[in-house]
Amino acid sequence: MNLLKNFLLFCSTNSWMKNSLPKYRFVQKAVKRFMPGEDVESALVEANKYSANNITTVLTCLGENISELKEGENVRNHYLEVLEKISSQRIPSEISIKLTQLGFDMNEETTLQNVRALCLKAKEKNNFVWIDIESSPYVTRTVNFYKAIHGEFENVGLCLQAYLYRTKDDLENLLSISPSIRLVKGAYKESSDVAFPNKSDVDKNFVLLSEMLLKVRMDSFGTIPNSVQRIGIGTHDETIHEYIKMFAKKNNIPNDAFEFQMLYGIKNNVQMKLANEGYKVRALISYGSYWFPWYMRRLAERPANVWFVVKSMIS
Repeated sequence: MNLLKNFLLFCSTNSWMKNSLPKYRFVQKAVKRFMPGEDVESALVEANKYSANNITTVLTCLGENISELKEGENVRNHYLEVLEKISSQRIPSEISIKLTQLGFDMNEETTLQNVRALCLKAKEKNNFVWIDIESSPYVTRTVNFYKAIHGEFENVGLCLQAYLYRTKDDLENLLSISPSIRLVKGAYKESSDVAFPNKSDVDKNFVLLSEMLLKVRMDSFGTIPNSVQRIGIGTHDETIHEYIKMFAKKNNIPNDAFEFQMLYGIKNNVQMKLANEGYKVRALISYGSYWFPWYMRRLAERPANVWFVVKSMIS
């Protein structure tokens, strides 16, 4: 399984595959399992369907590591339009952005201006902006960036990855600013110098960090009252879901103190079950033409999905 995972992560960074394979219809068909289409209208249609089932959503336009600042300006303007559409259509949806898609590699100040514009628009529309975490070389800069923008806007959250050794320290460091945190396991190819190589260790760390978040979310548990504004438990692992539910119940943590966050098209029955049980559930809907690297990372997170993709391609 690790060999398949490493191969999929290799594919996610291979330039030839990234530029060539998306042109083939059988590859385009395979990706339908994980995203509704390349345009935001397709994403909004699906967001409405989720809303009808009491599941909220977060939208992200795929892309990263732009080469010109003008591209970042275009991405900013696109998300401004998305926030307008979410508001006008009254869809309970938020947006999630990547800093490298807004100019982070070239000019951090320009990136900050772009994110400021998005947070301001989101605030005007009573909405929220999530900042994705990217590969390990970006983590320190991203955490510092989040501290800066969170000092101006409270309606902004940060994604942290449980497979990195450093994440516990990052989380403890962030608690003083009352952050909003989406916790995921991590999907980039990282060396054993910076990330847990074994899935079992990643799972243990994910549970540990989830417990930290839940404890400090409640006044009675931490030395810093309400030191986490929002918590997103981002995993499809049903064993972890059950543990989180049990932990919350044991510690008198109400269902609305956190939310389960999962991906569009994966374990829809589990998402419905959680929502029907009274838990907050949010589905991440991705769209856009730059989907190949993201798609390979999604398969690498759970290589067993490869079989489902193969079946969908030949059905």
